[in-house]
Amino acid sequence: MEVALRVETIIKDPENSLVVLSGCGTSGRLAFLIATTFNKALKELNKQPVYTYTIAGGDRQVLIMKCMYTYVHIYVCEGKKHVLYIGISCGLSAPFVAGQLDFCLQHLQVYTPVLIGFNPANQARSDPIQGSTFTFYDIVQRMQAAAIHQKAFLINPAVGPEAVSGSSRMKGGSATKILLEVITQAAHGAAFAQRPITLHGRCVCYLGWGRLGVLGLIDASECVPTFGGSDFYISHEDFLSTVLPSLNDKDTVILIYTEFDDQSEVSKMAARVKEQNCKLHTIVHRTEEGAAVEKQWELSTKLMLNSISTGAHVLKGKIYQNYMIDVQVTNSKLYQRATRLLQKFSGRSEIQCQEALLKAVYAKEELNDSIALKDVCAHAKRVVPLALVCLLTGCSLVEAESNLENQPIIRDAVTAGNTGRKKNILSEPECNNNNVLNHYLK
Repeated sequence: MEVALRVETIIKDPENSLVVLSGCGTSGRLAFLIATTFNKALKELNKQPVYTYTIAGGDRQVLIMKCMYTYVHIYVCEGKKHVLYIGISCGLSAPFVAGQLDFCLQHLQVYTPVLIGFNPANQARSDPIQGSTFTFYDIVQRMQAAAIHQKAFLINPAVGPEAVSGSSRMKGGSATKILLEVITQAAHGAAFAQRPITLHGRCVCYLGWGRLGVLGLIDASECVPTFGGSDFYISHEDFLSTVLPSLNDKDTVILIYTEFDDQSEVSKMAARVKEQNCKLHTIVHRTEEGAAVEKQWELSTKLMLNSISTGAHVLKGKIYQNYMIDVQVTNSKLYQRATRLLQKFSGRSEIQCQEALLKAVYAKEELNDSIALKDVCAHAKRVVPLALVCLLTGCSLVEAESNLENQPIIRDAVTAGNTGRKKNILSEPECNNNNVLNHYLK
């Protein structure tokens, strides 16, 4: 949400600031849509518009064409002290966006470049750009380097392949619209509705009725093995007596019902929730009764609940580079999976990753032979993330645990750890605990 915070700052200083949305084809058209939509929202609040857009091949009065790529024109940003540039290239490949990003990266005193795409950074296009000395891959590398100091931002979630190869207007276009709207709506809410932009919530509670309530139960139950989520309660009575008294304004309650459920009961439950000042949202279906329609209700509810619970656990730091990282190490199979994850993300040897994992499991800075007699069981929370932060930063268990406490998202915890330390904790390639580790390799 750091980008949303930058947008909020710009909204509050329209005379000196600007948000530029830019892309080719569908990306440029969505830039136009978002810019004009949110400028209209600002005008309705008697606020000065802060958004503009550029699109490849059009609106040439705001562009300077040079070879195969384009700079942000001085007329767009002239006199501005801070410009947030958001370039959209679904495949991390558009020369048009690459040229603008290159310009922004050369003028970081004014521009904060943001790149939105849906390929891994290492798959950015490496083909030469006509008339330039860099590739899109080079731009991504420079963006990543600047991102360490929050001078640039790379937003590239994995959405999977398109149903029709090369048609990025589908998944890519939809994801672009969602991302831009989330960023701008959060910024507007913070600027005008006193809704601070924050990732620090506490819990999400589902309250459902009938078959849709069962879907809520299924979604909640899946979070425990999938993400290492918290336990859950089943009845409304348990919620009222055990859960509700502990909730506050940092918690979210979602009511799930249809027009055929007892509306008075729903209203009473909503009133009880509001007494605790919780954030209250509803998933409600209203239409003519019919078996086929009910199945559509169930499917759409499942998709929404899956999105809510998955997104919540992403924000809690349960996901790292699109992998479920916070696995519970309760048997040999999960132990091996945890080791492979650590190897993948740290680039360290199997022995080193097992050493880091065991240190995290048993909360020991040094291992001894007695550990070989114990069963591997994750009594502590966030064991695999703890081991990964140690491997990537070289910090101690205590330091890694503190970083994760302050920065629940692993990426941020790693950045915090690297800021304070520069040497690695594990030596290459020897390990003094081979006898301990071999016990778990059997």
